[in-house]
Amino acid sequence: MQHVAGPAITSRVSAYVALTKPRIIELLLVTTLPTMVVAQGGMPSIRLMVATLAGGTLAAGGANALNMVIDRDIDGIMHRTRNRPLVTGAIEPGQALVFALALEVAAFVLLWWRVNLLSAVLAISATAFYVFVYTLWLKRTSSSNIVIGGAAGAVPVLVGWAAVQDALGPAPLVLFAVIFVWTPPHFWALAVRYREDYAAADVPMLPAVASLHATAVRILAYSLVMWALTLAFVPVADMGLLYLGAALVLGALFTWYAVELLRDPSPERAMRLFHWSITYISLLFGAMALDQLLA
Repeated sequence: MQHVAGPAITSRVSAYVALTKPRIIELLLVTTLPTMVVAQGGMPSIRLMVATLAGGTLAAGGANALNMVIDRDIDGIMHRTRNRPLVTGAIEPGQALVFALALEVAAFVLLWWRVNLLSAVLAISATAFYVFVYTLWLKRTSSSNIVIGGAAGAVPVLVGWAAVQDALGPAPLVLFAVIFVWTPPHFWALAVRYREDYAAADVPMLPAVASLHATAVRILAYSLVMWALTLAFVPVADMGLLYLGAALVLGALFTWYAVELLRDPSPERAMRLFHWSITYISLLFGAMALDQLLA
């Protein structure tokens, strides 16, 4: 019995972890911690960093689990998502809902207790926006779904700044705008690869309802705006040459990938841009933190 119970418990734990979409959470944390460093003008206390990242992880995990509960019907249709726990039956919807809500409560309590009320409110507001505005409203009704709904993924930089300063200002709002504008080209590139999935599920993600050329044009436009915003962050936050150089070079590379996709709007080119977009945001925010730590 013990030999049977062990793997069963491990499998169930893995299913609950999968509900939180860990890879997406990693991206959110990659933007949160460097933002805290910039807000501090150096390294924040370990206690504050741990509490903020833990609270952010719980909030994002709960939001992602709620998303899976709501989208379990279309997840079963799409090839990319058909192995998710609620589709396979590894977890029941009611159990997933309780789990997700518990994570949100824990996130709010932890952030309010160990960080501050502003960061807790921002984190829960991001979940509410992601669930009600993106998942329940825009995702299935508008090709602008990820444009507006992606704002939820930009809130972690506000949480990180608020955790340190207990206030917001122009600098974190510019960072919010950077992530807000980065999200559509990042996600549209992936959606090009899975456009047939979205069409089958009747989800109007841009590549499923527009031509690949039109999608590539939109990706390039957003890439240029994002590049401009990363440069605007220099005077707004009084960043140094290290960040400026990184923003220039990384933005140029992102734009080059977008131009290449416009020339050849194929799934292969789109996936190259998608993978680069993840590397890009990690390197950009890493350079941001280093700029402050080495100043």
